[in-house]
Amino acid sequence: MSAPRPSAALAELSAQLPPGALLSSEAELAAYAYDAAHDRARPDGIVLARSALDVQRCVAFCAARRLPFVARGAGTNLSGGCVAARGGLVICLARLDRIERVDADAMVAVAQPGVVNLDLQRAAEPLGLFYAPDPASFRVSTIGGNIAENAGGPRCLKYGTTTNHVLALEAVMPDGRLSRFSLEDEGPELLSLLVGSEGTLGIVTRAWLRLLKRPPAVETLLAGFDSIDACVACVSAVIAAGLVPRALEAMDKTTVEAVEAYASAGYPRSEAVLLVEFDGESAEVERSTAEAERLCRAHGAVELRAARDPARRERLWEGRRGAYAAMARLAPNVRVEDGVVPRDKLPEIVRRIREVMERRGVKGGLLFHAGDGNIHPNMVYDERDPAQAANVREAGHEILRACVELGGSLSGEHGIGLDKREAMAWLFSERTLELFSRVKAAMDPHGLANPDKIIPLPGGERAYLPPPARELSAAARRLAAQAAGCAAAGRAMRARGAGTRLSRPLEPGAALLELSELSELRELDRGNLTATVEAGILVRELRERLGRQGVFTRLPDVEGTLGGLLAARPCAWLRDEVLGLRLLLADGGVCELGGKVVKNVAGYDLTRLLLGSWGGLAVILEATLRLYALPQRPPPIIAGGSRQPRPYGPWARQLKAAFDPGNLLNPWLAD
Repeated sequence: MSAPRPSAALAELSAQLPPGALLSSEAELAAYAYDAAHDRARPDGIVLARSALDVQRCVAFCAARRLPFVARGAGTNLSGGCVAARGGLVICLARLDRIERVDADAMVAVAQPGVVNLDLQRAAEPLGLFYAPDPASFRVSTIGGNIAENAGGPRCLKYGTTTNHVLALEAVMPDGRLSRFSLEDEGPELLSLLVGSEGTLGIVTRAWLRLLKRPPAVETLLAGFDSIDACVACVSAVIAAGLVPRALEAMDKTTVEAVEAYASAGYPRSEAVLLVEFDGESAEVERSTAEAERLCRAHGAVELRAARDPARRERLWEGRRGAYAAMARLAPNVRVEDGVVPRDKLPEIVRRIREVMERRGVKGGLLFHAGDGNIHPNMVYDERDPAQAANVREAGHEILRACVELGGSLSGEHGIGLDKREAMAWLFSERTLELFSRVKAAMDPHGLANPDKIIPLPGGERAYLPPPARELSAAARRLAAQAAGCAAAGRAMRARGAGTRLSRPLEPGAALLELSELSELRELDRGNLTATVEAGILVRELRERLGRQGVFTRLPDVEGTLGGLLAARPCAWLRDEVLGLRLLLADGGVCELGGKVVKNVAGYDLTRLLLGSWGGLAVILEATLRLYALPQRPPPIIAGGSRQPRPYGPWARQLKAAFDPGNLLNPWLAD
């Protein structure tokens, strides 16, 4: 018996939902066929969900009938992430818009996914608190969408992206089950896997979010420069001086002129403008602003203004947040790219963006979250002209390839979606993309949750390959060969560093993968404040070696190796210090995750997933760490899991099968 046509199936679903929840007219389907990007695809139906139970009913219904489904919030996505690529059902979460609780003592908010970011900030403000993530779309974008994309915004330079503020999630998984994930869970960090997964692994229905105390003083510094090069050079100088702005934003003259015509923000009509904002105690803010002023003058600032008055500060930021709308007045369409480069590569990416735009005859402006190397070229065009639209798209892809070539990433906050799906092959090896696919299949075996997003389709364009990976050390190559031999023989394995953590006896016949020889500091990048280090180095030795080089880590002062510390994850905040990993898989293969940039939402966050996994998913060979220009005092170690591991839970066991199909790495974890 053939499966029912989608329209017939959705008619059956309507009987399970409140009256009016299912939309299916042609006009309604057309309204949900696109987001703020450029791809379009007609869904077969839309459900206006009013509860988590509505979402469960929809997902379970789709799972039983193999119908694809896509979660949607306010539709502000800029990469085609909530477009129904294969038709099916769009589940709109905008009406799940209750802030269920704001706990001032615990500094936690519990919110449904349809809550608008600005509404959460307004709810926290009377309690002397604030929610840090502030994407430019914060007046309309929803918490669920922010979580799906791991959204950022200007303040993420100091406070991190959305993932740094999510404490727990409730989500309807692709089989219809309602599951809860928390930073306090033992084992692999599944919570972070859902954040930034663009609804391809589950649909968030409730979020527990960290709030922060509102700082007593905030000051915004506006600086005008005669060249964009001088402006971005000043950015590197501010970070190198150990200053920690909560925002560090740059705009070129084209953007400034568009903003002034649109919002009259009071920006100087110079070649480039820099916004630097500090918050904290009044004396600290005053000192930091004075030092930033000095650095701006040293780098040729032609105009400087400081604002503490909230109204004056808000006027400056309204201009920055309105840049996209300002550019949209210049042409019917704006293409916004979202690449990332290491901070010290900003001058080079500016040069290459301008070269691409000039060569292709594309008009646009430059906008940067400059403090973390996140670029937003805004290119204007008219999509009614197919040749013009194709030219702008190709220009955008050239810019993204340049970001990859400079050691960066395809996205810092807008996600991959449909728009950059094929470009993932420029950034990741086939082995890493295969791992992403296996993770997707482990969580969503039938491929129904927002299908055809993030991961390149089989047989897709592969004309541009990722830059070659750095060669493994001799010790790492020996380990890879040992693992390959064990895998061929079906022999269990366990990684061991200094032997300070896992006390469980070795399984009979299992092989030890000794990491003690992996002790190299593979790369120290002072300009970008990152270090890539092998996993067998002792944490205390690493802290001392970096300190002698005049750079510092926030890792805790503990015994044991770096790899052991990451595999055990004795403190939840450790996740904020790790930018990337190099993994040895159970079959001896190697893949790379993350990189040298502090913002990176390209692909699933397997870097954080590995934290707390106790070597059961893969063996950490190298880690790329965030560094600091000044000494750091690590926060207290508050356990996010026990010091000794326990067998994985159901979802972690499914992921273990994706990473380690033969269950060879610490096989008892899957018992």
